[in-house]
Amino acid sequence: MARTTTPVQNVHLKVQLNGNNVKSASYKQNGYQNARQKNGCANGAGPLSTQRLFQRPESFEQAPMYVAVMTYLGFGIVTLFGYFRDFLRAVGLEKCHIAKERDEQMDFVPLYQDFENFYTRNLYMRVRDNWNRPICSLPGPVFDVMERVSPDYNWTFRLTGKTIDNVINMGSYNYLGFAENNVDFLKTVAQQAQHYGLGVCSTRQEVGNLGIHKELEELVATFLGVESSVVLGMGFATNSMNIPALVSKGCLILSDELNHTSLILGARLSGATIRVFKHNNMQSLERLLRDAVCNGQPRTHRPWKKIMIMVEGIYSMEGSVVRLPDIVALKKKYKAYLYLDEAHSIGAVGPTGRGVTELFDLDPSEVDVLMGTFTKSFGAAGGYIAGKKELVEYLRSHSHSAVYATAMSPPVTEQIHRAMKCIMGLDGTTIGQARVHQLAENTRYFRCRLQEMGFIIYGNDDSPVIPLLLYMPGKVVAFSRAMLKRKVGVVVVGFPATPITEARARFCISAAHTKEMLDKVLFDLNEHRGSWFQAYGVTPPNTTSLN
Repeated sequence: MARTTTPVQNVHLKVQLNGNNVKSASYKQNGYQNARQKNGCANGAGPLSTQRLFQRPESFEQAPMYVAVMTYLGFGIVTLFGYFRDFLRAVGLEKCHIAKERDEQMDFVPLYQDFENFYTRNLYMRVRDNWNRPICSLPGPVFDVMERVSPDYNWTFRLTGKTIDNVINMGSYNYLGFAENNVDFLKTVAQQAQHYGLGVCSTRQEVGNLGIHKELEELVATFLGVESSVVLGMGFATNSMNIPALVSKGCLILSDELNHTSLILGARLSGATIRVFKHNNMQSLERLLRDAVCNGQPRTHRPWKKIMIMVEGIYSMEGSVVRLPDIVALKKKYKAYLYLDEAHSIGAVGPTGRGVTELFDLDPSEVDVLMGTFTKSFGAAGGYIAGKKELVEYLRSHSHSAVYATAMSPPVTEQIHRAMKCIMGLDGTTIGQARVHQLAENTRYFRCRLQEMGFIIYGNDDSPVIPLLLYMPGKVVAFSRAMLKRKVGVVVVGFPATPITEARARFCISAAHTKEMLDKVLFDLNEHRGSWFQAYGVTPPNTTSLN
């Protein structure tokens, strides 16, 4: 049965934070063209259940019981075969490729734990050809994949010198199609590379602070509607290196259970106490907030120095959208701070691409710390932190990423600058807004067709991240290989990146995808659905138009 969710103001953050059949001729290859409680809001509407402000449908349909049973059985079988293969290696009947200590190191504490390596050795290696596929073209709506073969069951690979041309790219985060090499669009990027070179070779606090960096920061602040921003050279480090500057020992972080690894790492490095609430479950979050305010720190019961809620705009594995209005209301009620990671949502959602704050028509000042990356919608690299001017100036001198990391590359800076100006219409065109609207149209079309075909998909109707549930480990492998044979490049994800019973393929929609591209992918999915058995949904299949 499908479940739907519905989403619901913050003391400002001071510097000290001291408060609580695609034809090759048809397309241009380059350029634009844990037992978790699923979707907790269904089990508890949260503090504003009687006064919903926004209705954003999300689907987390559950598969039939036999699917879960068969999935566990599949993992059980491959585990038994893994132990059998380990036995064959131990007695010398099978060659051992695994890393191990030299004979003279046998008395040392082992570097390689045999049991910890069991999954990689016996399961992952057998299907490793489905990941790390080398491409040899621009990662636009279509790309070329380098063909490779393995003589030893994926322990090593050899390139054949051939390529698989014009594979439809359904895996890159190229949401607005700015990962392009159109000469007319990239003139200014080439000019900046010619003027400044490719690298700065210094931190911004030394001799790496360029004028184009300041211009970009002003543009980002204007785009987001906040006072100030700081741009950083690496998206992952934007989280992992800035969170420790905001919270420390004696502070409390309330983190969504599906938060990205960069948020988790930053939280751990900070030394703050971390408590996890169920995904998008407002009852779970409010329970933790109430307990934190009432009981304070463990043992001493002193008040927490700060309480910070950390969430994402769009969750990259589930395709779900944060219930931002509800969280803002809770943040105000309990005098907590809010850290919002918009890596996948900035540029990709909202009427003009300004992220989930615009999607829910909220004032950006309601969020204390706005974080985002330029690696997805902007086709570049790096990230930003935005908010109050005092917050940004504090981070400039206290964040490891701002103080010690090399400044952003000039051509990358210009790529972000020109993409953002395009979205805002400051380049004198409507191309940017056309791409934002095309992305929304492609997203809804692809989601709707998958549901009509009877597939189980997760996430929000507005999310360009579309997980298609495959469940069984054998089906995940067969799906990825079969789609590549049909010139469709997909990303498949399984345990331990997902719960053991929820392996999936993850489609990332782009404004650069044409309807013909999407229809070909849908046709291939529908044509081979019976052999993959991945359509488990209760929605009756309706595939007349595809046939």
